[in-house]
Amino acid sequence: MTKNTYAFYLQSAISFGAAFLFMVGGIYFLPADGWVRAFLCLGALFLVNSSFSLAKCVRDQQEARAAEVHVAPYR
Repeated sequence: MTKNTYAFYLQSAISFGAAFLFMVGGIYFLPADGWVRAFLCLGALFLVNSSFSLAKCVRDQQEARAAEVHVAPYR
């Protein structure tokens, strides 16, 4: 299994930060009533939260499969 480089981690963090910032800015400057912006903001926060949860589940599943493959036999 290859390890992620610092540059890849930094690129991912900057990409996530920019996307989140632009999404929040777009909702803030949207010419709509406050309740519409609040609804979109809640939906966006739910989307971010579920993205983190999905990434954690995928990571945990990959780690579990890797642990199954590398089990040494009992002697």
